[in-house]
Amino acid sequence: MLKFMSLGSGSSGNAYLLYTDTDCIMIDCGVGIRLLKKHLHNYGLQLSMIRNLLVTHDHADHIKAVGALSVDHNIPVYATKEVHDGITRNWCVKRKVGAEMVRYINKGETIQVGEFQVTPFAVPHDSNDCVGYFVECEGVKFTLVTDCGHITDEIRQYVRRANYLVIEANHEPEKLAAGPYPQYLKDRISSPSGHLSNAECAETIATEATPELKYVWLCHLSDENNHPELARKTIETILRSHGLIAGKDFGMEVLKRKTPSEVYELTL
Repeated sequence: MLKFMSLGSGSSGNAYLLYTDTDCIMIDCGVGIRLLKKHLHNYGLQLSMIRNLLVTHDHADHIKAVGALSVDHNIPVYATKEVHDGITRNWCVKRKVGAEMVRYINKGETIQVGEFQVTPFAVPHDSNDCVGYFVECEGVKFTLVTDCGHITDEIRQYVRRANYLVIEANHEPEKLAAGPYPQYLKDRISSPSGHLSNAECAETIATEATPELKYVWLCHLSDENNHPELARKTIETILRSHGLIAGKDFGMEVLKRKTPSEVYELTL
């Protein structure tokens, strides 16, 4: 059975697991190795279960421990060439990915990664490059979209195909505008290459959800410019205006920034 869990979701560090009884991929590794080991141990899991690592982009909160995990456990790292180049240059990545573990991917091209069919797709963000992932395994279709400045037609396509969706709900614009961030950072976050607001996230779900969508996880919430209950209520309100009820038409949860989620079983 396919399972999903988040080990951290936010600017403090991002890491997600998709796994079966015999295979496991991690998407991003911005959480320190010691903390990852601790979290996994608490669930009766081990780092050695991870067979492959997919990377969305080269910002530190997504790649900090990529090299260490790859080197210590001989794990191939899949990313676009631009993202791999960014990992190499990023001073936050103290241990680099060995050349023998580098795997290049191309946006729009589906590849087989162990038991998983993986399709990376373009996501607008102010990094060297950024992708989301559409993953198929055991007939289940899983889409992850994080660190996304705006929703493109291509992203909509992969949201429509999802049985399970992880999507960014980073900030509430009013909270961002009134908050302590300097103006240049506020402008960056709210730009078309920044991060999705609660409303942008909600509108995407509302307009693209199909009857096959079973569960949505809201990810990468800002600590300063959002709040889990604010995100939930804002998104539920917008969904209701479109005739959708979270918890009835599909499940919905907010992923925590610094602590693991429960383990979710992904069934059809």
